[in-house]
Amino acid sequence: MDSLNPDHLPLIETPASPRVWKFWGTALWGLFIFVAMFVGQIGAVVLLAALRGLPMDLASVQLVGHEPQTLALSVIMGLPATLLAVWLAIRIKKASFIDYLALHWPSWKQLLFGAVGLILIVLVWETMSRALGREATPGFMTDLLKSGRDKGAALLLLFAFSVAAPMSEETLARGFLFRGWSTSFLRIPGAILLSSLVWTIVHLQYDMYFLAEVFCIGLWFGYMRYRANSLWLTIVLHALNNLTAVVLTMWLGS
Repeated sequence: MDSLNPDHLPLIETPASPRVWKFWGTALWGLFIFVAMFVGQIGAVVLLAALRGLPMDLASVQLVGHEPQTLALSVIMGLPATLLAVWLAIRIKKASFIDYLALHWPSWKQLLFGAVGLILIVLVWETMSRALGREATPGFMTDLLKSGRDKGAALLLLFAFSVAAPMSEETLARGFLFRGWSTSFLRIPGAILLSSLVWTIVHLQYDMYFLAEVFCIGLWFGYMRYRANSLWLTIVLHALNNLTAVVLTMWLGS
């Protein structure tokens, strides 16, 4: 037989290189993706300032950046920058973009289960906020959303916070970061914890109380990402959460 013939040694298959970034690769690429998101967002502000003929300095960027329309466009422009950076990282690994990010549609049971869990978490924090005499929504967000409504930017803000922001943040946190870290020494629990922590850091404009709420919601999103193996599920849950908050604050909040 050929296997016993020294002139016909059996072929030894070389294991294929891993198609998933591990801990440090995911961390470094995650930093790159975050920077890309920031550049896309700040780039929109700089562009609007330039179109108005304002001097290119920090004061002009801050002046334009505080306007509801500008902030909405900034959040929206962060999405293509994020997707492009993630695509590049996955492309280098020669992996499938859809499979890497688990862009698979969940079942209705998974969607319902995730929504019920999210509602319960939000209700618990709402109850705690009332008991502590705190607002359920950060004050600056309330002012921004109501200002946007009064200045005709309601729909733009609604799209930015309910579509663009969830897609950008979920692609980074529960998409790219979770995928890589869950295959590293962190495994699933560590990936859920660390990706939730990173997602919380993205919201540093909030105080510690709201950051704790964001972290808890992030843990639930991470669990649902693992349970359903679907990034679309967490995007939808994130979008529903933001949509409810924006609508209640803009039109129904006192």
